[in-house]
Formats: sequence, structure tokens, C-alpha cells
Amino acid sequence: MVSPTTKAKRAARQPLRNFARTMRHVPTDAEAKFWRAVRGRQFGGYKFKRQYLVGSYIVDFVCLEGHLVVELDGGQHGSQEDYDAQRTTYLNGQGFRVLRYWNDEFLRNPDVVLEDIARALEAPSPASCARGLSPRGGEAI
Repeated sequence: MVSPTTKAKRAARQPLRNFARTMRHVPTDAEAKFWRAVRGRQFGGYKFKRQYLVGSYIVDFVCLEGHLVVELDGGQHGSQEDYDAQRTTYLNGQGFRVLRYWNDEFLRNPDVVLEDIARALEAPSPASCARGLSPRGGEAI
């Protein structure tokens, strides 16, 4: 049985879930190209989700098993540096590393950005180290 508190929390998050669902249907050019590169575990076997709710934030892309958030930012992020820093601090506190790239950076150099993400996924994350796990979720040596 679901408690009344849990029901209230779910109801409060529903508008964000609906907005995330809408955003999945209207991706930017960079988001669509990135998604084609990582969907269906075709990127090193890692599963990515897009427009995913973490707390009260919607992240562009997340690899839960790699504890990695990838943000592809448009021009509006140049004027919201404080908000982005606050958001990154929250996500770090939840055990995620956050990688940010400008949309045009990914569109011009997708291979460079994808190589950077692959390196980040293969490196131990703070969350997995705290639990004694290797980057792919196995036991540490």
C-alpha cells in the first residue's frame, strides 16, 4: 500500500514528469543526434535515458549505471550560470558526475565529445567508489 505522503510527492512531481515527456518529443538538433549515438545500449553497452527527472531537475541525458549526467546546453545557459552551478551541485550530491557541452560543440565535433563521455564512463565515479564498486558495477579489486 502506498502511503499518503508518497502519493502527495508523486502528485507534486507529475507536472515535471509531463514536461519531461513533452521535451522528449521536441529535442534540439544536438539532442536528437546525441540520442541516435547512445540509445539502445549501443554506446559501450551503457543505457542512457533522456529528459530524466532527478529530484526537481530534468536532465538532458543520464546513464544511471555510470552515475553520469550529460547536458547539451543552448545559448540560454550563458545567462543562467548560477542556476546551472546550483543544479550541478545538487546532482553531484546525488552521486552523479555532470558533463556539459554546448549544442554547437557537439554538432561540430561529436566524436570528440563522445570520446570524452566514454572516458568518463570508464573512470570510477564517486558514487561507485563510495560503495566499493568498479565503474561497470562489479566488485572492486
